[in-house]
Amino acid sequence: MSDQDGDAVGSTPAGEEPPAGTNGAETEPESESESEAEPQPGSEGEDGGPPLEKIAERIEDEPAGTVAEEIVTLREEVAELKTDRDDLEERLKRKQAEFQNYKKRQEKQRKKERARATEALVEELIEVRDNLKRALEQDESADIREGVEATFRGLEEVLEGEGVEPVEPDPGTATDPTRHEVLLRVESDQPEGTVADVHRPGYEMADKVLRPAQVTVSEGPGDAGRTEAASDADGPDDGDDDTDADSPDE
Repeated sequence: MSDQDGDAVGSTPAGEEPPAGTNGAETEPESESESEAEPQPGSEGEDGGPPLEKIAERIEDEPAGTVAEEIVTLREEVAELKTDRDDLEERLKRKQAEFQNYKKRQEKQRKKERARATEALVEELIEVRDNLKRALEQDESADIREGVEATFRGLEEVLEGEGVEPVEPDPGTATDPTRHEVLLRVESDQPEGTVADVHRPGYEMADKVLRPAQVTVSEGPGDAGRTEAASDADGPDDGDDDTDADSPDE
């Protein structure tokens, strides 16, 4: 065969297109592995376990007796898990109930302790009350000051024993909003903004203010006070010396 005959066999006549899909060469068949690699819907279990198809195939391949035994075993395991769950829930409920009972016992104990502490204080105050009552029951003409003073000292000792201290700031002390209750502002010789007077003492216990002291706060001296202070600063009046000089000799 000549070269021209070979070219005629292996080529396409001029003006004709090769068949569709050939591109001048033979097409390879689609790989079966690629089609199998694509996941199919429902091929895996919902919980990520074995594919449902494989489970079905295994059931078909296994003897009926074996499958029945496995089902019984699985049911027993499920029953045990349910029993464990119920036991844990019951234990949790018991622990919660015990904790609530513990809280109630602690609260009851705290109330008892507070009552006992108050009881001890009341017992001491009762003695002070009895002494004060005896002093008031004396004859009206009798001098009860001494008895009242003794009762007052007894009460002071009781409060001091409990750690109670009076809050009685001296005049001129800087006001403390945590310990002083300002009633009003008045003209006073004390510096402006300081305590002028104590209306009612306060009390504190263990660094806690039980009752703030009621005080008046100074606004400084008034106009009259300022005038008097200015005259004192100028020194004595010279008119007195002139009067002495004009007086006749004795």
